[in-house]
Amino acid sequence: MSRVFLTLSVLALFACITPVSSAQERVAYTTVEEAGVDFTIQGEYVGGMKQGGLFRTRVGLQVIARGESKFEAVLLSGGLPGAGWDGSEKVTLAGSSSNGFTNLTNDENGIRVSIIGDTAIVYDEATESAIGKLRRIERVSPSLGLEPPEEAVVVFDGSNTDQFEDGAQMTDDGLLMQGALLGFGVGDFRLHFEFKTPFMPNSVGQSRGNSGVYIQRRYEVQVLDSFGLDGVQNECAALYRQKAPDVNMCFPPLQWQTYDIYFRAARWSEAGEKTESARITVYHNGVPVHTNYEIIAKTGAGQPEAPTKMPLLLQNHSDPVRYRNIWLIHADDSMFEEATPAEREGLLKRFRRRT
Repeated sequence: MSRVFLTLSVLALFACITPVSSAQERVAYTTVEEAGVDFTIQGEYVGGMKQGGLFRTRVGLQVIARGESKFEAVLLSGGLPGAGWDGSEKVTLAGSSSNGFTNLTNDENGIRVSIIGDTAIVYDEATESAIGKLRRIERVSPSLGLEPPEEAVVVFDGSNTDQFEDGAQMTDDGLLMQGALLGFGVGDFRLHFEFKTPFMPNSVGQSRGNSGVYIQRRYEVQVLDSFGLDGVQNECAALYRQKAPDVNMCFPPLQWQTYDIYFRAARWSEAGEKTESARITVYHNGVPVHTNYEIIAKTGAGQPEAPTKMPLLLQNHSDPVRYRNIWLIHADDSMFEEATPAEREGLLKRFRRRT
């Protein structure tokens, strides 16, 4: 292994996110046209890089805008999350843009990345030689635009908000805004929806594209701009503060993303005692991030667990997150009651095959 990735374990322990200057104005862009130059630099890059000067390997680069032409990035051995990276080796970089050039460095292991247009060149600073070349790409979820099957309830198709309680709002171009409460309760189901986080380069953490889908108003699957981050328990696709996603599949802001969720509600005795916890499987942009996970309790600010069916809530956290193409398949509760745990997972797979 080359010295490029030799100190990665140590670097990962000390990696941190640079705080936003208090002088930066908090902004939220909802369209590419208004997002500015920094948005065109932020994103994902893929290509090849020499290791040890002997052979070439595939690498991925995720560049994160931090406001005022400042950037952070992670260089991933093997490719991008969900597309080659095994979750281990990564180099963290930081830098800025000036006069059309963006330079990102990691002084500890002598790596520099220079971005011009859609091309990122990786340099070994000790020899000033180019050791890699990457191209900017835009990935698309394999379930983006998935059409609802015949048995689905179309929750939102851009024409109206009739399936939601009063107060749900649409944009002029037919997108659902955050803060929408479904008008009916749900038990076992399969849910598909698409979301887009705003571009908020001056913000960090929970202040950057925050929303979430509250299942039965009890269990939150987080929606957040966590692009390029570690993917912890309060970031995108996490079961909020209960379980981190198995992989951070968050795309950059202003790209449409998908959640495909399979949910089995908790079971209760006639006396109102919980006999089985709820279980959930989540695909984020086509990649499984939770698989038949047992949700041990309500998450965060969720409502208390109870036998009653409750609606879905798309959380309003003041950030302009947008939603579209939402549909839901109700599963027959009795099918699950009469099945073994292995058979229940098989029933969910049957709903997957229908689409």
